[in-house]
Amino acid sequence: MMQPTITTDLCLKCNICTSVCPVASVTDDFLGPKAVGPQAARYQHPLQPQPIPSLTWCSGCGTCSRVCPHGVAVAEINIQAKAHLTKQAKTNLRDHLISRPELLACLAKPINFLANKSMSFGLTRWFLEKSLAISSSAPLPTFARTPLRSQLSSKCVDIPPDPGPDADQVVAFFHGCSSNYYEPEIGKLAVKILEQLGQKVIIPPQKCCGLPLQSNGLFKAATRYAQANISLLAPFARRGIPIVGASTSCTLSIKHDYRTVLGLQSDESHLVASSTFDFFEFLTVQLAHEIDQLDLKPLIADALYHPPCQLRSHGIGIPALTILQRIPGLQLHLSESECCGIAGTYGIKQEKFQVAYEVGKPLFAQAQQLEVDFVLSDSETCRWWISKHTGLPVYHPLEIMAKAMDII
Repeated sequence: MMQPTITTDLCLKCNICTSVCPVASVTDDFLGPKAVGPQAARYQHPLQPQPIPSLTWCSGCGTCSRVCPHGVAVAEINIQAKAHLTKQAKTNLRDHLISRPELLACLAKPINFLANKSMSFGLTRWFLEKSLAISSSAPLPTFARTPLRSQLSSKCVDIPPDPGPDADQVVAFFHGCSSNYYEPEIGKLAVKILEQLGQKVIIPPQKCCGLPLQSNGLFKAATRYAQANISLLAPFARRGIPIVGASTSCTLSIKHDYRTVLGLQSDESHLVASSTFDFFEFLTVQLAHEIDQLDLKPLIADALYHPPCQLRSHGIGIPALTILQRIPGLQLHLSESECCGIAGTYGIKQEKFQVAYEVGKPLFAQAQQLEVDFVLSDSETCRWWISKHTGLPVYHPLEIMAKAMDII
């Protein structure tokens, strides 16, 4: 797998990446992905300070890499360059905290009711904005009362099961931080769908995928999480057990970022990556026959589906559409926006909030113009962000699938 910086000389300065960059289109503070990425990298001596602070405005949405006609890993180059900037400057407390959702959930566990309640107070949000520069207008998730692993403890295993007659129907579920600590209902529905399709679901040991750390330039910590996940998941991959995740950003990290961005090139990292599937990717590729046999209930509704940036970066198309379009009565509209703006932790930062909002405005306007009943998105942070700015319910596509399957 080619390292991102090796692709810099493939750049022809066509500026296609800059023309479609959602951030460059709304602020002059960002010079554009080409200028701060491959163009700067060509002339940057590795021992010199990173000269372009404009790089901090890159949201890491990945649009630039997806549209480059010459295969330049623009987004990956920029993410790695941001890590160099982080090394040069002291990372503030806010970025350390928001990069560790697993740690925050564990700290809040004894007082999660009080923590959730306090976040609904304007005074608390004002204090967070003044002390940590966390925007008082940004949506913050609530902590679940009971983590998913505790609710499904009977499915949690430390080692893969011994091979048996049903070995080809075993699935390892990667829940990530969101389904474990913030939205356990999503994780439970994912498990129920897989089981109804004939799979035996087990939950392997796992850590935070590390993407928030990577996005904030904290590569050392992100690499520790990545290495831990590779070691924990490799025994399952060696047994031929597919690893399936319902958070598209987590699965992209395992499949792509660990190797390309963090540089973890090993037999184990390649094995785990090739064994990992996004939820609807697994359903449509591995369980196509079972999906064809489904008798889906009608759902009379208009919905806007926003495939997140991370899902687009998988390079698997939009597999959820294959299933959603089969639901009788469901009128689907596809988002015309590349990015909703939030980009993980980007939009909750006070200095980035307005830019993130401007990036998402076309999507919010589309939802209002279409007068849809709800919005769909595969990413938790996208769902929270879109709901905040449209006032509409925003669901994971698997929630609608579960409803059509009469699971809920």
